[in-house]
Amino acid sequence: MSGDRPMGRATLTPEQTARVVDIALDLARAGDTDQLIGFLAHGLPADTADPGGNTLVMLAAYHGHAGTVRALLERGADPDRTNGRGQTPLAGALFKGADDVVTALLEAGADLDTGTPTARAAATVFGRAHLLVRQ
Repeated sequence: MSGDRPMGRATLTPEQTARVVDIALDLARAGDTDQLIGFLAHGLPADTADPGGNTLVMLAAYHGHAGTVRALLERGADPDRTNGRGQTPLAGALFKGADDVVTALLEAGADLDTGTPTARAAATVFGRAHLLVRQ
């Protein structure tokens, strides 16, 4: 078997890898937690991001999927990772009015002062400062 590929995980081509990432990003947007977690179980990093720096958590948060956000955070996703525009998942959730996502991110220890705008600033602008009071 000399010259054959070693047993174990198959290596994906760059095109295949890009397709897997695109599917995972769509799953995060849709809040399809079970399928998305399957991708992570097979080695996809929890902080996978699109070319704009929007992570799986950012996309799930922005689209109001608290369960998906929690599942990603439980698997090591960074709640404070900013996208290419300096925005955090917490600021995005505040902008969208996704109270349950805000709660999930705060429970995971999201930093209120990371990003541009910070979550504190976003909460003030959008009249949601009451959500930032940690219980």
